[in-house]
Formats: sequence, C-alpha cells, structure tokens
Amino acid sequence: MDADAIVIGAGLAGLVAATEIADAGRRVIVVDQETEQNLGGQAFWSFGGLFMVDSPEQRRMGIRDSYDLAIQDWMGTAGFDREEDTWPRRWAEAYIAFAAGEKRAWLRAMGHRLFPVVGWAERGGWAATSHGNSVPRFHVTWGTGPGVIDPFVRRAREAARSGRLSFRFRHRVDGLVVSDGTVEGVQGAVLEASNAERGVSTSRAEVGAFELRAEAVIVASGGIGANHDLVRKNWPARLGLPPKTMVSGVPAYVDGRMIGIAETAGARVINPDRMWHYVEGLENWNPIWPGHGIRILPGPSSMWFDAFGKRLPAPFFPGYDTLGTLEYLRNTGEDYSWFVLNQSIIRREFALSGSEQNPDLTGKSWRQVLRRAVGKRAPEPVEAFKRHGADFVVRETLSDLVSGMNALVGNDRISEDGLRAEILARDREMANGFAKDAQVMGIHNARRSLGDRLVRTAKPHRILDPAHGPLIAVRLSVLTRKTLGGLETDLEGRVLRHDGQPFPGLYAAGEASGFGGGGMHGYRALEGTFLGGCLFSGLKAGKSVSAVAG
Repeated sequence: MDADAIVIGAGLAGLVAATEIADAGRRVIVVDQETEQNLGGQAFWSFGGLFMVDSPEQRRMGIRDSYDLAIQDWMGTAGFDREEDTWPRRWAEAYIAFAAGEKRAWLRAMGHRLFPVVGWAERGGWAATSHGNSVPRFHVTWGTGPGVIDPFVRRAREAARSGRLSFRFRHRVDGLVVSDGTVEGVQGAVLEASNAERGVSTSRAEVGAFELRAEAVIVASGGIGANHDLVRKNWPARLGLPPKTMVSGVPAYVDGRMIGIAETAGARVINPDRMWHYVEGLENWNPIWPGHGIRILPGPSSMWFDAFGKRLPAPFFPGYDTLGTLEYLRNTGEDYSWFVLNQSIIRREFALSGSEQNPDLTGKSWRQVLRRAVGKRAPEPVEAFKRHGADFVVRETLSDLVSGMNALVGNDRISEDGLRAEILARDREMANGFAKDAQVMGIHNARRSLGDRLVRTAKPHRILDPAHGPLIAVRLSVLTRKTLGGLETDLEGRVLRHDGQPFPGLYAAGEASGFGGGGMHGYRALEGTFLGGCLFSGLKAGKSVSAVAG
C-alpha cells in the first residue's frame, strides 16, 4: 500500500477528511488534477457563509433560534419525497445537530472567526412549514472563503511536513482500482506542470501515468457546475427547459468526472436532477475562468421583472426563494430577467458573492467595512460592475433607463408605460409603515432585524425619488453552482452500491456526495449550508476512515 488512505480532491471537503486522517496518525495521499495554487478548491472563491443555529452571534442580535425551528425550516425546504431519500434525510438531521452544536466551537478552536452581523438568506415567503429560513442564520466568515479553508490548509501543511500527508497535484484520476469487489486504489494520468494562477484553466496534456493503492479511497472531487453539458443533461423537467446560455459560478475544473467514474465502478448515484443554480448571475467584466459569472447577494428592495417587463409575483423577490424563482423564470421562455433599483438600494443592498469581490471582509479590514455605511457609493467592487459590467444600465430618467434596457438586449420588449405603472404602484405603498404589497411588507419585516437594518436593507423610499438616483437596471442570467445529488453514502461516509450495501473501501464527501448521503439538501437549500456540508461530510468520512485504516 502507498498509504492508508487516498483522498481525491484538494478542496475543502478533501482537506477536512485528509487532516482528520493524518491527525489520527494515518498516512494519507491527496490527489488533485489541478495545481498547488488551487489548494482549497472552489471554497476559496466563496463568500464564506456558514449556516449555524442558536449561535452567540444570533443571540447578540436578538434572534431566537433553535434546533426545532431549524429542522422545521430544513425539512420544509428539502421536500424529501423519494424512497432514496432515507440517507439524505438522516444526513440532514445529523447536520442540523452539528450546526446547532459543535460546529462553531470546533472551527473556533482552529482560529476561525465570524463577522458579527448575521445575514438573512432564502427568506421563503410561503407557509411556516415550507421553504425558507424563519430567522437570519447566514454567518459570514471573517476572511470569507480563504478564512474558511485556512485552518485546514495549515493543518494539511503541518501533516505534510511530518510525513503523514502527501500531495500529488496534477494527478487526474481516471479510474478506481477494484479487486474482488473492493476499492483498493486509483489510477490515472499525470498532467503537465502549470504555473497558472488560482482559478485559471490549466492544460489537460498528459505526461505520464500513475497508480496508487490504499485501504480506503475518499471521493471529494466536487460537483458538475462548470460542465454545462452535464448540467443540461441532468436538468429536471420541473424547472422548465435548461437555459441556452448560462454563466459559471465555479472554475472549469468543477467538471463532475469523478461522480461518473465512481458510478461506472459500481457506486450508486441518486438525485442527479437536484441542483442549485442562481438567478442573479452577472457576466464578470474581469473574468478568471471561462464564462466566469458573479452572483448578486441582494437585499429585499430591488424590483424584479421578467424579460418582457412583467413584475415577478410573490414570493419571488430578491433573496426569498432561489429555485422557485428559477422555475418561474424558466417558464417565461427567456434566459434573462431584470432588477430595477436606484443608487440608495445598490449602495446598501448589493453584495457580490466571492472572496475577491469583498476585499474588506477577505482582508479583515474593519476600516474598509465601516466605509460601507457612509456616503452614497456602493462598495468599490459593486461600483466597478456599474462602470464596466455588460449587464448594467445606469440612467437619470426612467425613459432613458428603458431605452438602455431595450438596447442592451436588442429588442423593444420593455414598455416604459408598463414599467412606470408598476414602479409607481409600489412607490405609493411607501407612504405608510404598513402596506399590502408583499415585497414592501417584506422590507418592513427585514428592517426589524438589526443586521438588515444596519447593513443590508435600505430605508424604505420611493424608487423614482430623484434624491435616491440614478436609476439602475441589471440584466440577470442563470449562474451554475451546486450539485445537490450525488454518490449515496451512509452516516459514516461509506459509498453505497445499488444493492444498498457499502462499497468496500470507497467513501465520499462534499459536493460529490450531495454534501452527504447523496443529497442532504433535498430539492432546495437554506444557504450557508454548502461550505458547512463540506466541513461536516469531510469530518465524518475522515473519522470513519481513521477508525478502520492502518
């Protein structure tokens, strides 16, 4: 044996699993098709949001949360309804207990810290037992994505110096080595060296071959988000037709290859039609990877219109129900939609997902963070998109805004009279502290949360009030991101075969396992649960392998 365990993938889930194995005194090899510059995977590029329940940060903000409320929200969101949802449901229950229990203390002991303001994502807007977070639970890491991976990168490098862990970068796994029904290793191609910067696509030219053997193999290779052909192949009919054009929220190496390779070897893949793609995607004016898209993390005040200028119905408002909105928009027959807002809203409510788009939080600079609260300008990355982004139209008058919107897409679908009527109707609702417009009611509700009132929700005002100008329209595209289904695993992270029995020697963690069980999110997610799913499933698989290997 070359090691006690092999981990496929040097992303967050793989690093968590590998460091648990190494800290238990076992020998582990981490193989990855990319370069060392990409250590930490796509988690590096994230906003660093983590789902936690009844945290000190919540309590300091007057938020009353509990395991019971969180499990109600999760189950209402997941909508488990299939025979194969047995393990996903068990993983969900275990993850909620983790998020309400040891998660924060475990991370904090490694030096991880949280931004003190808790955000409110996926607000739902349906019944109490249906989709959405009843309370704010989105805890942003101080340091964003790099702040999430740093403890595990540090632990991995320490283990490498001690000889318990070794990295094999530019090693692409093309197959599992199976003997007498047991996985005993991996084989594949050595790719040519590359000095490309993190996230930049690298060559697939082969310069050699390799085979490695171990008692256990953990698949932690990520999902399918950058493989648009695979996304379209698995696209569920319930969401309408797949978009003809999409932007990629993940680097090109998130290709889904290992899921198919494991399935070919005998592993069971479940829920491949469950996926998570955002509807607030922008074309990145300064791209790093092919088709690089950025997601707007919106507050609740922007008005949302389809490609024809029709306002989206309740509860399809910014930040309420991502997949519900995706389903609605896919049935319009067009691949884009519009936000309409003004400078006061963009200044307070627009954040861009990604560590590189939030230099204040990523760089841990309180001075820069405090600048968000003063002046009329949005954070500089947002202002840069206003200046350079292909999807932004900025005008002083509504007439000019509509002309710019139509010119951007090359048609005359947006009617100035129709758009004006919708905005004026909404603006009239701002005369009082109460209203019948569901979105306006949501704005008032949001501002009852201290975090929203301080940094995430603009003070209620009329969009057409010149004092809050200029007017802004933003064209939105579908942005690919997460795979919610994957390799079916039990609570030990062991991959299951089609007969429901563990596939000896094979484990999975992270997105390749649907973040646990083959789909612990069900049909939808509550946000802050993707990085958390990598942490939890990597921890479970690492502990399980540590107990049996060596």
